[in-house]
Amino acid sequence: MSALAGRTFLLGRGLWEWPILVAIKVTWAIIDAGTLNLGSPRGISQRSKRLPAQARKEILKYMRHSPAIIKGIIEKGRFLVPYRIYENDGPHIVCINGVQQSMAMWHSFICRYAPYYRLVLFDFPGQGKGKVVSGPVFVTLDEQVDILLEVKKATGANNNMTICSASWGGIVAMAFASQYHNAAKKLCLASLGTKANDKMVETIRMGSKIDHRDRQKMADILIESFGQNLPDNIKKKIVNQFQTMSGENLRAFYEHGLFVISTKKIGDLINLSNITAETFLIHGEKDTIIDLEDVNFLASQIPNCEVKIVKGAGHFLHMEREDIFDVYEDILPIPPPGRRTF
Repeated sequence: MSALAGRTFLLGRGLWEWPILVAIKVTWAIIDAGTLNLGSPRGISQRSKRLPAQARKEILKYMRHSPAIIKGIIEKGRFLVPYRIYENDGPHIVCINGVQQSMAMWHSFICRYAPYYRLVLFDFPGQGKGKVVSGPVFVTLDEQVDILLEVKKATGANNNMTICSASWGGIVAMAFASQYHNAAKKLCLASLGTKANDKMVETIRMGSKIDHRDRQKMADILIESFGQNLPDNIKKKIVNQFQTMSGENLRAFYEHGLFVISTKKIGDLINLSNITAETFLIHGEKDTIIDLEDVNFLASQIPNCEVKIVKGAGHFLHMEREDIFDVYEDILPIPPPGRRTF
């Protein structure tokens, strides 16, 4: 237990997270994550016979030399915030989820960057296993910024860290960077604008009219509106997420939607000119709920900001195609093969 951030409970140290190893492109050949169920180094030889010998060898090499994965929970006021650290001697990255997404959304990102960067993931209250212990289910932007600061302290993320975010997570990142000027060196913000466009407003209003028991319809509206480019397996996960979502989290989801509609511009909430971190806005060419014109306007309000457009991608970017990470190469460079960390 630590007193760094309220109370922090370490749940596990030195734990291997096998799904990462299964999905990594070892020897940079693609491994089908659905064919393996790895449980221990010894289990590799028993459970991965369908892999080439060199691929098995590289997995074992990664398993032996990759640092620990640390899991814990932060008690912050009325909230419980689970976090996960992928230990590494490399530069620090803190990832912020989008609305009603969880740490699981970063799976392909972890596969790409865990061998080279120290990654910190966490769930806000109402996401994944994050909890609102008391009070209203809605978590304000100021509360989210406070939580991010506590996560930074509890996980030991340094002031040279990069914050990577998706959608609303970018709002939290900008508010944090505006308030704490020297707490982050770089912001990499995906699928973010300054206001809800007509399609987003229409989607939120349609969702608010659905019977709360018709979870399938809720998921269908989201997918049809801005998730049409997602692979089928991710679409199925979204449907399952809505079907299993607690009533409390569903209320928080609705309240957040109404808040987005009522907020005219992000500039009303955040002093964007205060952001000193180098900032990159990643925009999918086919994003239906974020307009490129608005992304460019947002970039013009942040002192050191660049827009990167991903051709053929929609709102969910790397959840749609892993090769989208190629656009990140000059933002988050990966060492050449001879300089890998494992």
